[in-house]
Amino acid sequence: MKNQLLKKLGTVLVIASSLSACGNTEKDTVITKAPEKKLNILYIMSDDHTRQAIGAYGGLLSSIDPTPNIDKLASEGTRFDNVFVTNSICTPSRATIITGQYSQTNGALDLDGQISADKQYLPKLMSQAGYQTAIIGKWHLKKEPKAFDYYKVLPNQGKYFDPVFRDKNAKGKWPNNKVQSKGHSSDVITDLSIDWLSHRDKNKPFFLMHHYKSPHDMFENAPRYDEYLANVEIPEPASLYSQPNWGSKATKGENDSLVHEIGTSVSKRNPRRNMGIHMNVDQSLSDKKYTHESYQHYLKRYLRTVKGVDDNLARLFNYLKETGEWDNTVIIYTGDQGILLGEHDLIDKRWMYEPSLRMPFIVRYPGKTKAPKVNGDLINNTDFAPMMLDIAGVETPEYMQGQSFANVFDNKPLEKWREATYYRYWMHRAHHDVPSHFGVRSKEYKLIFFYGTHYDATPVQSDVNYAGHNWSRKDGVIPSKTATPAGWEFYDLKNDPEELHNRYDDPQYKEVIAKLKAEMLKQREAYNETDANYPHIQKVIDKHWND
Repeated sequence: MKNQLLKKLGTVLVIASSLSACGNTEKDTVITKAPEKKLNILYIMSDDHTRQAIGAYGGLLSSIDPTPNIDKLASEGTRFDNVFVTNSICTPSRATIITGQYSQTNGALDLDGQISADKQYLPKLMSQAGYQTAIIGKWHLKKEPKAFDYYKVLPNQGKYFDPVFRDKNAKGKWPNNKVQSKGHSSDVITDLSIDWLSHRDKNKPFFLMHHYKSPHDMFENAPRYDEYLANVEIPEPASLYSQPNWGSKATKGENDSLVHEIGTSVSKRNPRRNMGIHMNVDQSLSDKKYTHESYQHYLKRYLRTVKGVDDNLARLFNYLKETGEWDNTVIIYTGDQGILLGEHDLIDKRWMYEPSLRMPFIVRYPGKTKAPKVNGDLINNTDFAPMMLDIAGVETPEYMQGQSFANVFDNKPLEKWREATYYRYWMHRAHHDVPSHFGVRSKEYKLIFFYGTHYDATPVQSDVNYAGHNWSRKDGVIPSKTATPAGWEFYDLKNDPEELHNRYDDPQYKEVIAKLKAEMLKQREAYNETDANYPHIQKVIDKHWND
């Protein structure tokens, strides 16, 4: 599908055929700038590392600050404050980053998504631009990462300790090219990246995607962090205990009838799955004490794995400094999405609420003396590939739906930029009982529509053993096949940044909501995100659009 947003023309040209709605393979002919020394690009991504857990972003956990090395990177570069994921779950987010496309266009709607070699656009174009490419760590896109010159990746989620990797140079063909390692995954992945850097072709710039498994649940830290934060009381969000004006019938049920089902919790609210169960908290404790203990265990285990990432980054950064590549390398740090750390008594990602929607994004770009310390433009993960390609001297192909924001590093305004970012979560009630929804987020407001049904309309069959996101409860109910009430939520982020009050029915916001609905329709059309292929969902949308 041809990108419907205007692309900014720079000094670099690329000729590319457009991507059809049927998914035809693109052919790329790259014309780069006049020969000049290109900077290396090191893209570092942790799994579920939310910005609340990075000291440089301030906030509730800043006093603990498990990330001094990431903070220092931010102090020497640009901290982006309004970066958002378009589908807050591992596989779809990673697919968007590799392709520069929204989920329906790249085909990875959920955890079953996959990206074959012909759609691995980012590494393919980097190679054509003269870069030696590699990905080390978590891949989670099922198909072999063939477009990279080298890969050594975890199978699916991978293990925290003694992880197995699929190695391009190992015996056997994908997915049987496995090798065993020893140690904690964060240590091992860092060792592997340093080893690759030490043996790379020094005549080429490198593009390395260095991906940690940490701090994905269920959090397992290296033993040296067992006592980290042991005697520290972790600050708690107020909404952990009370959310009287947050949510809607879509997230609580009619008359709160689904409060104990929708959204896995920290507290005992969701008896099927809550963090206290995962953390082995004493079930006989009072509700408040149980919530407190569950939260403290949750955060400490999460932050211990974060600390392991940050310490390993110190090793990686020191290697670059010792080899003289520190000031020849653009370093990007991010997470594949955010995560809820007890806000609204919720855990995990998936939701369009701020802690899940926001991504940390920090860039140290050597030589860019005019680069701002902080940027507030609305950026989403479709823009990552275009921005990195721009740094490499490659214009954004028409089939990518994101745009480069590299002008920020020269302190130039982004022209014809988005006024809101679009989001969609597809996996209705999978794993963490989050209803399916979509929405838009501007700088000041957020509008969410929960349509509450799975995209697969196939009826339940009694003889089918449902697995994955079609899991069955002990009572036989298959949540993904069980619709939840449709409903709207609207938050005034300027006056209510913690999203404590759903103002959808407040008449003073009628015009703002109408504009956001128009923007929602516009972006759904522009990015191939309509429900033309899912008429049962479109029926729900039509019925409740004017509620």
